Amino acid sequence: MFVDSHCHLDRLDPATHGGDLAATLDAARARGVKQFLAIGVTLDEVPGVAAIAREHDDVVISAGVHPLHRVAEEPTVEAIKETADRYGAVAIGECGLDYHYLEKAPDKVPSREVQRERFRRQLIAATELALPVIIHTREARDETLALIREHTNPEVGGVLHCFTEDLEMAREAVRHGFYISLSGIVTFHSAKSLREVARQVPLDRLLIETDSPYLAPVPHRGKPNEPAWVVEVAECIAAERGISVEEVAMQTTANFYQLFRAASPEVSEEMRGILQGAGLVK
Repeated sequence: MFVDSHCHLDRLDPATHGGDLAATLDAARARGVKQFLAIGVTLDEVPGVAAIAREHDDVVISAGVHPLHRVAEEPTVEAIKETADRYGAVAIGECGLDYHYLEKAPDKVPSREVQRERFRRQLIAATELALPVIIHTREARDETLALIREHTNPEVGGVLHCFTEDLEMAREAVRHGFYISLSGIVTFHSAKSLREVARQVPLDRLLIETDSPYLAPVPHRGKPNEPAWVVEVAECIAAERGISVEEVAMQTTANFYQLFRAASPEVSEEMRGILQGAGLVK
């Protein structure tokens, strides 16, 4: 049993199962993917993501503003909280810092100052709501960690999603109560340092995701990604750690419900057995 802990279901590629979201989710379910976390990347897009969750009991959502998206008006802490509460978000994000494009396309992405303040507000909102945060970070290691230390509660925590940084950053985030989520990038032949992260981060601090429709794993690289392929991420982690795929599936599923406590639904007997085994439910 697997969980896709980060996917953009409102951005499904037309080439994926003919653009049919229900068929896409069914294909994932057929491979054992039983839970999906659909990500809101602007507050304006959250209602559409929430509509998907209303149609599918195994989909939950987050509410946030991506660091690279330009928006007409920067959201206040209260606006972030109100949106998350209204639509039943289980997390705030994805939010964070991404400085990769600042020199290449400064007119197309928010400035450092805008990104930093936007991130800070979302961290504050998450803390006030006692919800975990989903963090996107790229080429902003020190500032990301500094803001996490200043504005998050380790007892609530969050996740560094689609992690591509080094083992030292992963360990520092884990020390502050965070999880590390690995995507299809871990399967890329060039991702040797990321596979070291897959081996060294404690298994009870790992999540798996697709970030679909982006970053399809090997052997699907170059195609639009889909939630069914989170299994390939789990297989890669299992191979690197020398353990079974079943163990990776069970532990990352338990980790998901440990972090995203508001996601715990009326669970099936299969799910209940996994959660009981991990000590997460009675």
